Amino acid sequence: MTKKTIYTIIGLVVLLGGYGLSRLYMQNGAHESADSVTAQNEEQERKIKYWVAPMDPNYISDKPGKSPMGMDLVPVYEDGTGDNESVIVIDPTVVQNMGILTTPVEIRSLGKEIRTLGLVDYDETRFTHIHTKVKGWIESLYIDYTGQKVYKGQPLLDIYSPELVSTQEEYLTALANKKSNNTGAAALLRSTRERLSNWDVTPEQIAELERTGKVNKVMTIYSPFNGIVVEKMATEGMNVTEGMNLYAIADLMKVWVYADIYEYELPWLEDGLEAEMTLSYIPGKVFKGSVAYVYPFLDSKTRTIKVRLEFDNYDEKLKPGMYANILIKTAKREKTVVVPRESVIHSGEREIVFVKVGKGKYEPREITLGAQGEGGYYEVISGLKGGEQVVTSGQFMLDSESSLREAVLKRLRAREKKDQVMEMN
Repeated sequence: MTKKTIYTIIGLVVLLGGYGLSRLYMQNGAHESADSVTAQNEEQERKIKYWVAPMDPNYISDKPGKSPMGMDLVPVYEDGTGDNESVIVIDPTVVQNMGILTTPVEIRSLGKEIRTLGLVDYDETRFTHIHTKVKGWIESLYIDYTGQKVYKGQPLLDIYSPELVSTQEEYLTALANKKSNNTGAAALLRSTRERLSNWDVTPEQIAELERTGKVNKVMTIYSPFNGIVVEKMATEGMNVTEGMNLYAIADLMKVWVYADIYEYELPWLEDGLEAEMTLSYIPGKVFKGSVAYVYPFLDSKTRTIKVRLEFDNYDEKLKPGMYANILIKTAKREKTVVVPRESVIHSGEREIVFVKVGKGKYEPREITLGAQGEGGYYEVISGLKGGEQVVTSGQFMLDSESSLREAVLKRLRAREKKDQVMEMN
C-alpha cells in the first residue's frame, strides 16, 4: 500500500462524524485506488450513480478521478434505493462494525412517576383570623401564647365594651316593654337582638341575658374550630377597635403541600392523582395524599408549574415549613406506540428516527412525539407503527449520510435543471 493511499484512508476516516461515512463501510474496508473500487463493484454487478468528493459533497462527477484536494472520489450506488431516494444502503457485512443496533417499536402502556420537592403549608380553608367588631378593652386572656392548642367553643378572651353594655341594657328594656304589651317594643327588641348578633354575641349568651336579666360587663370571644394559635396580637388591657386582628388560628388536621413541576411533565398532571410524601425528619413513614389543584400559570423564571397537594395530618406530624420528597403517580396510557428516547434525533424543527426497511437498508422518518414517559420512552402520535425496527445506536452516522445524500441530490437536480435549460436554448 502506497503512502498516498494511506493518506487517502486517513482522510476518509476523518469523515466519521460528517460526510460520506457509510460509503467508507459500504466498501467493506479501505481500497487502494478508485480503479480497485470499480473492479470490485463490477464483480458485484452494482451500478454507480455518480462519484463524490469525500471532503466536499458539492463536488460531483460522473466518472472516477481525483477531488480538488487530491483524494480519490467515492462512488454512490443506485442499488437498493428503489423509488425512495432517502433510503440508505449499507453492506450487511459491515453493519456490525458500524455499531448499528435496532429495537422494535412497542405498543404497550406508558406511565410516568413525577418526583419533585414540596413545601408543607397551612390549609387556607382551615385558617382564620379572630377579630372584634366592637370598640373596647381586653379584660382577660385565656389563650396567651403562640402555638397553644385550642378547641372549638373554647374561650379566647373577654372584652369590655361600653357599646355592648348599653345595647344589652336596651335589649332588656325592650324585652320588659314587650311583656307589658308596649306598642313598638317588639320591633325594638328585634333590632336590638340583631345588633347583638352582628357583634358576634352568641344565641346562648343572648338566652342567658334573657334568663338572668343581668347585663354582662364583658363579652367572651370563642374559638370557631380546633386548631393551633399561629399568631397572637392580643394582650390584657389593650384597647381594641373594630376589625383589629387578635389571633390567627390554623387547623392542622389537613395540610397543603406545594410542589413545582417542570412544564414538560404537565401532560401527565390532572386533579385527583395519587401522591406520596416522605420526609427526612420522619424516616420510613410514607404519607398518602392527592393532587388537589394544578395552577393555571407558569413561573417564567424557573419554567415550572405549581401544584397543590392535600394530605391528612391527624397526628399533626406534618409541620408547615417542612420540606418533603414528593412522588406523583400518573395514570397509565394504554396501547400506546412507544420508542426509546435514544432512537430519536431532535433537529430543532422536527423529530427523526431511522427505520430498518430491509437487510442493510435504513430509512429516515419524521415522527410526531407525545409525552415522555417512564423508562426513557416517548409516546409516538404519528409516523410509526408497532413491530417496525428503529435504530437505537449509530443513528447519528446514518443521519450524517442522509444529510450528505440530500445535499448531493439537490446538487444533481440543480445540474439537471440547468442542463435542460441549456438544451432548450
